Amino acid sequence: HPFFKKNQKTKKAKSLVKDCLVPSAELSSTLMEKMQAQEMMSGLRIPEMDELGQFFRSLPTSTLVGIGALTAVLAYWLATRPRPIKPPCSLLHQSEEVPHEDGGRRSMMGDPSKLLTHYHDDAKTMYEVFQRGLHISGDGPCLGSRLPNQPYKWMSYKEVTARAEHLGSGLLHQGCQPNPNQFIGVFAQNRPEWIISELACYTYSMVVVPLYDTLGQDAIRFIINTADISTVICDKMDKARVLLENVERKETPGLRRVILMDAFDSDLVEQGKGCGVHVQAMKEVEVRHPPSPDDLSIVCFTSGTTGNPKGVMLTHGNVVADFSGFLKVTDKVIFPNQDDCLISFLPLAHMFERLIESVVYCHGGRIGFYQGDIRLLPDDMKALRPTIFPVVPRLLNRMYDKIFSQANTPLKRWLLNFAAKRKGAEVSSGIIRSDSVWDKIFFSKIQASLGGRLRMIITGAAPTSPTVLGFLRAALGCQVYEAYGQTECTAGCTFTTPGDWTPGHVGAPLPCNLIKLVDVPEKNYFASKGEGEVCVKGPNVFKGYLKDPERTAETLDADGWLHTGDIGKWLPNGTLKIIDRKKHIFKLAQGEYISPEKIENIYIRSEPVAQLYVHGDSLADFLFSCLVGIVVPDPETMPEWAKKRGILGTYEDLCKNTELKKGILEDLVRLGKASGLHSFEQVKNIYIHNEMFSIQNGLLTPTLKAKRPELKEFFKAKIDELYNSISM
Repeated sequence: HPFFKKNQKTKKAKSLVKDCLVPSAELSSTLMEKMQAQEMMSGLRIPEMDELGQFFRSLPTSTLVGIGALTAVLAYWLATRPRPIKPPCSLLHQSEEVPHEDGGRRSMMGDPSKLLTHYHDDAKTMYEVFQRGLHISGDGPCLGSRLPNQPYKWMSYKEVTARAEHLGSGLLHQGCQPNPNQFIGVFAQNRPEWIISELACYTYSMVVVPLYDTLGQDAIRFIINTADISTVICDKMDKARVLLENVERKETPGLRRVILMDAFDSDLVEQGKGCGVHVQAMKEVEVRHPPSPDDLSIVCFTSGTTGNPKGVMLTHGNVVADFSGFLKVTDKVIFPNQDDCLISFLPLAHMFERLIESVVYCHGGRIGFYQGDIRLLPDDMKALRPTIFPVVPRLLNRMYDKIFSQANTPLKRWLLNFAAKRKGAEVSSGIIRSDSVWDKIFFSKIQASLGGRLRMIITGAAPTSPTVLGFLRAALGCQVYEAYGQTECTAGCTFTTPGDWTPGHVGAPLPCNLIKLVDVPEKNYFASKGEGEVCVKGPNVFKGYLKDPERTAETLDADGWLHTGDIGKWLPNGTLKIIDRKKHIFKLAQGEYISPEKIENIYIRSEPVAQLYVHGDSLADFLFSCLVGIVVPDPETMPEWAKKRGILGTYEDLCKNTELKKGILEDLVRLGKASGLHSFEQVKNIYIHNEMFSIQNGLLTPTLKAKRPELKEFFKAKIDELYNSISM
């Protein structure tokens, strides 16, 4: 109908007009709002001081008191709030490749044109290192020791220097030569006289050769004969008798003098006379002829896991360069001073401990020695209250386990983990402190058990669990650094960059050395992919093995690169991660390469496991071409772990329980899968052993590394049983 058509046209037109008017109306509204806002702003102005004064005078007294208190609290917080550590370099770029060095990388700290050889110009040898500490300490306390339930007694720097000079002079009087060809054995536990003996040698350019009974008698005889040692300084009569008995059997014919730190009887003197060895007290033996940086400082025999020990020859320059690298990395954040105190309990026969002690006395600090019993170390820590604590991962693991074993309910564990995460967030942002609310509620007792003054912990010698490291960085309220290296590069070649508290790597190269990775094709590691064997080059790298050119050539190539035997991987930020071990790689019958230490480092994260040994045989029948394991449960954590699974009993009973064995095996396989192990890298059967591997039973080296040949022989019958019980 025409009417309806006309009406429809009219509606469409009105709708079109409306659509056009809506945006226009919105725009007009927006403009009006802006104009109103401008009018309001124009009416605002900054009040005059008189007006502010009148305003505050109009406020009640209670309000003014509240404002004043709030202002005071805010001012106090601004003045005392924790400030994050400022890293000495970008944490995203901690190392860089060096031109013309075959892929070698250097630290971003220090002079890019040369590697660091020393930190202080007046401390280029180990003799000068101590003399510097003497000079800046003002004859402060140097070496301390204590008797049970007694306070520490200290020798001053001047007393230590005088005794070292007297001892060295006495050695010369008895026929020792003041040059780097004269080797002096030191056979003692950690104590002040150890350091005095070392300094006596350095004062007259002689060389220290540490001996330690955990090497075994064969190794001690080998070292004395290889190094042509005619004089040994030892601490106790029982060690002196061992030395004399070796001479009586004509096994160490070159030994002529034994000097004792402790008192001894006339029978020992007579025994010495009978075999031509002069026995005397250290005080009877007690001018300078200081060494140069290129002179030999120490021959440190590494225990190794096979064969005779290797005598690592280190010069004064090697040692000084290595600890100078450590100083350069940390100098902007935490620097040693006269107030520092170190607890000495790790063997002085190992370079890790001796290097850290050198850093302390170079800067006038104190070194306190434990009583000689590791079980009394907590008492010594409380009495000494150290600020620097060198430690191995095994002790950190025990500390971690003990803390969580005391949190014996699910609620306590949850609260402890919650507090660690909150405190860990501070650590991640660079704030290290021990006075937060989390410290006061949860961690103060832990910190007090270590003396309550720690400001630096340094760990090395073995891989550290990221979980343990992360927790302790939060709980202990001090800076915790991780180092990587070996005796052949003095001690360390990488170190945590201050401010980078992320676990899972061993830090960037020290400023004293380069690091490169080389191909290991049999394990599919290639340097082009940022993976390979870790090699080190620099002034901290050793000069070779004493009287062993063959093994020197195997370790030190013609270009001066030390081949460590460890497999590393460069991370995007220039830090190094140790991912494997080259030396213990073997091939299964089906042709697959196996790295047992890589597998062990994954399995050791299992809560009930304290130690384990993964075994495989390259020569095994194809039907038995798989891996088996020997597991030692943790006496502290395993019973609770078993209880949660409804398994009760004594530690010995639990070790024999087949259900527990099944549960542990399942946990190992679970961890292996989570870490990406192939099926052929997983153990197929395990034996539960109820005695810890130890130095005493010959299954660990003095540096607590597994002696694989000895483990294989010790558990041969059990390994055969494991293979025979596997249903392929």
